[in-house]
Amino acid sequence: MASPDPPRHLASRMIRLLAILAFVFAPAGRASETLSIAAASDLVFCLEALNREFAKSEPSVSLRVSTGSSGNFFAQIKNGAPFDVFLSADLIYPRELIAAGAAEEKSLTRYGIGRIVLWTGRTDLAIDDLASVVRNPGVKRFAIANPDHAPYGRAAKEALERSGAWTEVRPKLVLGENIAQTAQFVQTGNADVGIVALSLVIAPVLNHSGRWTEIPSSAHTPLEQGAVLTRRGVSNPAARRYLAFLSTPAARTIFDRYGFSLPRSP
Repeated sequence: MASPDPPRHLASRMIRLLAILAFVFAPAGRASETLSIAAASDLVFCLEALNREFAKSEPSVSLRVSTGSSGNFFAQIKNGAPFDVFLSADLIYPRELIAAGAAEEKSLTRYGIGRIVLWTGRTDLAIDDLASVVRNPGVKRFAIANPDHAPYGRAAKEALERSGAWTEVRPKLVLGENIAQTAQFVQTGNADVGIVALSLVIAPVLNHSGRWTEIPSSAHTPLEQGAVLTRRGVSNPAARRYLAFLSTPAARTIFDRYGFSLPRSP
């Protein structure tokens, strides 16, 4: 677990910006290729490390990255949004894009299995048991990502249901548009506690901003995460190279550093 640290506003500002804005990763020098990536927001910090590593062997590729909800990106890509690679927080949305003819089937790549944690910035709150936290009268606001379009929100809802506390938590729920915004609610104190991605709370910008307890993987359906080439990305050689990079030992090391378990075999 991480311990609290005073400068909360810095982490808050960082996660707020990264949660809602697209950013460009372009190495020094003139780029000859451009690659547009849509990525689930649990990857917002991990992706920075991945892209730095990718740039070592691909200095001429300019990466344009947008982070947000997997479900929202699914809808945008299905309707022709100009992304080349889609990194989803599940396998459902990539497979649905494939079924709709909006992504290439053979490109589907499992890059990791996500993990969820119970996270709080409060020092007075015991967080060892999920149901007990929900039933604590001092907990007024409980944050999760919107389960309608965020895979981490679906996992959070499932964990709450299996704990027997879903009905009780509903009046307290604060729904984030994506998992990064959910973490922002907790980090800023707009929620007393929340269920967020491990990949966010162990990142350097947040690992001193609160305390966390991992929710057992048995409490929810595995968060198997996948990436795919979009219909547009199929004709972009840099997109295919980027997707292949996600399976390299260097990328695997970075995924591991940010708390992702190794993906299962197809």
